[in-house]
Amino acid sequence: MQELVKNPTKLEPQDTETVKFEKINTHIYQDSESASWYVANEIAGLIKQKQEEGKKAVLGLATGSTPTKVYDYLVQFYKEGRLSFKNVVTFNLDEYFPMDPTSIHSYRRFMNEHLFDHIDIEPYNVHIPDGSLSKEEIRKYCMDYEEKIQNVGGIDIQILGIGRTGHIGFNEPGSSLNSKTRLVRLDRVTRLDAASDFFGEENVPKRAITMGVGTIMGAKKIILMAWGEGKSNIIHQAVEGKIKESVPATFLQHHENCDFVLDSAAASNLTRIKTPWLVTECEWNDKLIKKATIWLSEKLGKAILKLTNEDYNEYGMGNLIAEIGSAEQINLNVFNELQRTITGWPGGKPNADDSQRPERAEPYPKTSLIFSPHPDDDVISMGGTLLRLVDQGHHVHVAYQTSGNIAVFDDEVIRFLDFATDIQKENKELKKKFKEVREFLASKKPGEVDSPEVQQFKGLIRKGEALAACRYCGVKEENAHFLNLPFYETGAVRKKPLSDEDIQITYDLLNRLKPHQIFAAGDLSDPHGTHRVCLDSVFRALQKLKDDRVDWIRNCYVWLYRGAWQEWDIADMEMAIPIGPKDMSRKKNAIFKHQSQKDSAMFPGNDEREFWQRAEQRNKDTANRYNALGMAEYEAMEGFVRYHF
Repeated sequence: MQELVKNPTKLEPQDTETVKFEKINTHIYQDSESASWYVANEIAGLIKQKQEEGKKAVLGLATGSTPTKVYDYLVQFYKEGRLSFKNVVTFNLDEYFPMDPTSIHSYRRFMNEHLFDHIDIEPYNVHIPDGSLSKEEIRKYCMDYEEKIQNVGGIDIQILGIGRTGHIGFNEPGSSLNSKTRLVRLDRVTRLDAASDFFGEENVPKRAITMGVGTIMGAKKIILMAWGEGKSNIIHQAVEGKIKESVPATFLQHHENCDFVLDSAAASNLTRIKTPWLVTECEWNDKLIKKATIWLSEKLGKAILKLTNEDYNEYGMGNLIAEIGSAEQINLNVFNELQRTITGWPGGKPNADDSQRPERAEPYPKTSLIFSPHPDDDVISMGGTLLRLVDQGHHVHVAYQTSGNIAVFDDEVIRFLDFATDIQKENKELKKKFKEVREFLASKKPGEVDSPEVQQFKGLIRKGEALAACRYCGVKEENAHFLNLPFYETGAVRKKPLSDEDIQITYDLLNRLKPHQIFAAGDLSDPHGTHRVCLDSVFRALQKLKDDRVDWIRNCYVWLYRGAWQEWDIADMEMAIPIGPKDMSRKKNAIFKHQSQKDSAMFPGNDEREFWQRAEQRNKDTANRYNALGMAEYEAMEGFVRYHF
């Protein structure tokens, strides 16, 4: 059958030796979009084949952020007239219990919004576990669900995601290989990961109805998808680890027709990606040599300059020694390269030789533009560098890309309105507004979208905190730009797609400021993808400027920072800014200005520490790693990767 889509960008292994540690067939794509193209095409191919045979195509479907792009492509195929779903029967993996089917948290509603409402599938062919049943009805319901699957001949393709605990569906650690559809109690880690969707862990249901591992294993073909670095550790365990009940995804190693479809980030801990020299002879380049030497140094606990020929030979790098000639030469090259990434001058050191420095000496002072996806990412992830840029006389601007309003607790709104009404005691209109807001918040259901007024108030709280942090850091208030990109302003966790309007807003700011250097968040492991969309808006605006042949863009450097969710690997860092004890204290004070995020953030992700604690520890860990490699000892460091556009 002819493919419905163009061939996506796939990173193929060179030979079977390369995948010798992998116990599951694994496809790695450059990004999640390419991977989703592939999966959508597999599903479309099955549907077409079954149509030609006059048979039903039975799909097992999943929810969550992972498969949404697949569903988008399937809807696209239908709207373009290239695919019909009249012969399709679907069974969804799971549903929270208890759960009203009309709730914004319901998986039935999710499936309707992302797929079923946009295609020609027959409603009676759609099966999603019912979370509105009484507990007494569930046992029989689950047995009937299993029977329905068997009556249509079993599932042809089962789509899966994977949880941080290794769960598939809601089969938590401890689930047996033969388990069937049933009611289960959710692991605390799973509930914590879902807390953002429910605006607090306390609102997440403690139970769910799920297909069992045995039900999933009965599918004729299984496709498990995973995107992002946050899934890389559990993917490594599932693909290369031992089969064990504590990681239910490892059971898939038993299946004869199971594919893992990953983006490059989710695959980053697989042996063939992380340490390819351990599985096959490598074609060495400067980047791979640097990565391998740092890995070997940390593996053996030796400074880089102390590594020997024998060390390289013992760990699969004998051909590298043969190519270069000696460990000493490799060590010195990598040591010097690392040394050159360290600079106390993130804007470039004026009147100095910049040939070995990450940033240019001229022009001085520079116009530096920092993009911050949320109103606190700038100080959390690169607060030390921001302070250094200001201290060294550069014209620093900060662009806050979203309002961050959904991350403010309701109590904060009441606290600020209390203050406002006390200041303006005679303002009857304000008192009336305050009364309406209190009544709304008192009757608000968990996860309910805020009224436009409450959204506005919450956005103003975040804006005030960002301005306070700017003032503390020495950034002029007029240099703080609040973009409020439209894609974010839904009042809900689920956002709109990036639009031309978002890109144009970013384009206009860039073209007005004409910065010499740009800092943007390359931290793509935030729970709901806001950082990813914000970065895409910057990249697409830069491309548009390039296409428009704007002169200043040719002399602009773009640096990507991380820190809120994870840090760059040292092998990737191209600029490292040392932070002394005094500046680390100043950085933390700047973070503390964001009081609505202090003590308990609305969206903590899978790290329960406060953001200032995460940032401090990651910055110190980076400095310690540099020191262990043989570099100078610093209190802390922030790392950056340059984006070449």
